[in-house]
Amino acid sequence: MQTELLKEAGLTEGEIKVYLSLLEIGTSTTGPIIEKSKIAKSIIYQILEKLIDKGLVSFIIKEKTKYFQAAQPQKILDYIDERKEKLEENRNKVENMLPKLISIAQPTDGISVQVFEGFKGFVTSWELMYSKLKKGDEYHAWGIYPLQEERFHLYWERDNLRRKKLGFEGKLLFNKGTPKEILKNRNSFKGSDARYMNSNIKTPAWFVVYKDTTIICLQTLKIEEDGPREKPASIVIINKKIAQTFEAYFQELWKDTKPLK
Repeated sequence: MQTELLKEAGLTEGEIKVYLSLLEIGTSTTGPIIEKSKIAKSIIYQILEKLIDKGLVSFIIKEKTKYFQAAQPQKILDYIDERKEKLEENRNKVENMLPKLISIAQPTDGISVQVFEGFKGFVTSWELMYSKLKKGDEYHAWGIYPLQEERFHLYWERDNLRRKKLGFEGKLLFNKGTPKEILKNRNSFKGSDARYMNSNIKTPAWFVVYKDTTIICLQTLKIEEDGPREKPASIVIINKKIAQTFEAYFQELWKDTKPLK
């Protein structure tokens, strides 16, 4: 059984063992559950209480003895839906707190540099712009690599919908050789202007600049069969003068391009 899926749904390893054991046993006291799940007696009640809170286990008392029973597996979907609603609620609360959190953050003098790794790290670095850009602002990106993992393309579609709603825009320069369909997709979103660079330069890293922020992104696929697969990574540099320098390079490249036909 792919218990990893249950972990992703929000259950701990101990909760999964107890729930699955109880599902097989049926109505039971703690003894058989401990024996089958191999969970220590000292924490079995704690785990059962958590499963009860999640609606995945119920109990009855017969002759002063507690008997536990696993809820039907379909209940896991209900639990996921409830968890999703709770996460969305918490997300909205944190989003409302962001202006206050940003206002109390210690200002950084000079240069701030952060390195993020992995897909989630890349998303974190990219979404920094949501705290800095507002309606009418722009971000500029260039040297965008033609080959990206499918999850990046799916993310860009969601990102563009969010960006469109907030009202800031993006100008994007892709390396030559990028499939035209990708640029057409980006241009299908209001406020997104994707073009080909008028240069044959191709590098595995690409650049993003806005306000005082510059991001160097690396998210290439393994191109050669024997070559190493690069882990997505991004370097975030916060410094006004550095951002102005990269912006100047972007403007020089942009003025030599034409809208996609």
